[in-house]
Amino acid sequence: MFGWAITFLIVAIIAGVFGFAGAAGTAAWIAKALFAVGLVVFLALLVGGRRPPAP
Repeated sequence: MFGWAITFLIVAIIAGVFGFAGAAGTAAWIAKALFAVGLVVFLALLVGGRRPPAP
């Protein structure tokens, strides 16, 4: 999830450098959304933790 967020961030930076403001804004928004989702999933898994297998 974080890998895709970084990919879209790089795409946004490159698009911004070349002047594609619409594409850069969209890619940046997608990167932020993926980062937020990844963070929520990470925290949920961190709180859930590993449970020992049921006997």
